[in-house]
Amino acid sequence: MSRIGKSPIAIPAGVTVQVKGNEVTVKGPKGELVQEVNPDIEVKVEDGHVVLTRPDDEREHRAMHGLYRALIHNMVVGVSEGYKKEMELVGVGYRATANGQILELSLGYSHAIYIKLPKEIKVEAKTERNKNPLIILESSDKQLLGQVCAKIRSLRKPEPYKGKGIKFVGEIIRRKSGKSANAK
Repeated sequence: MSRIGKSPIAIPAGVTVQVKGNEVTVKGPKGELVQEVNPDIEVKVEDGHVVLTRPDDEREHRAMHGLYRALIHNMVVGVSEGYKKEMELVGVGYRATANGQILELSLGYSHAIYIKLPKEIKVEAKTERNKNPLIILESSDKQLLGQVCAKIRSLRKPEPYKGKGIKFVGEIIRRKSGKSANAK
């Protein structure tokens, strides 16, 4: 039995979960999320918990059992607490400014980069003296938030020699020594 799939999901106060056919809708104070579930996986709401069951121990069913349990759990946490990611711009002259849903980035290229963010994501850019600029992204949808963060990070990935680029706060970059360390 899948260890993740068989554990029930507790529904916190203020969150409602509805199952219609193979579509699960989760509503809460931070928003509403919808996830389509494979028809083989059965989703039930029982006395304050969401329980997922699978028809048999076939390899594909075992995989989907844990997957959909994790996705629904992320939805419940997202609409009740929300998700937050902080990204740091490391490099001389790297800047970020947020105007509504448009994020403007100066990353050492000859031009500024403008990114239009989805309406489900709240963005904030902080710049403090003698500290690296921060981009703070908040959303109830964990998948969308991760995808947007990956897109922003791909514009200037952290490089291993000086550590310059866009990285997550707390992320450790594996550093390499330059060619001077290899000379004898």
